[in-house]
Amino acid sequence: MPNLDEPEPPAIELSAVLHALSDPTRLAVVRQIEADGERLCGAMSVGVAKSTLSQHLRVLREAGITRTRCCGNQRWVSLRREDLDGLFPGLLDVVLSAASRMDRIDRMEVAR
Repeated sequence: MPNLDEPEPPAIELSAVLHALSDPTRLAVVRQIEADGERLCGAMSVGVAKSTLSQHLRVLREAGITRTRCCGNQRWVSLRREDLDGLFPGLLDVVLSAASRMDRIDRMEVAR
């Protein structure tokens, strides 16, 4: 399986990163990888069809947020944390923290 295209760090654009992180499903993927480390593409728990997940993973990869490593017929996805932190210091931390806060608020509202 060939290596998948992903932008070199100087080509990663803030607008593409923010767009990719604006989708709840893609944000859930990023949060899972951040929490668990590199994951198999098929091991993501995001509640969408495989074809839909594939499209979300493509957007994340093309934006420069994730790296996809091919190993035989499997694809492993990891965060490009070092690249993102070097280009946009603190951005990923702020986005992930805000997403966690929103989850807590949503759970509190459901509990009411």
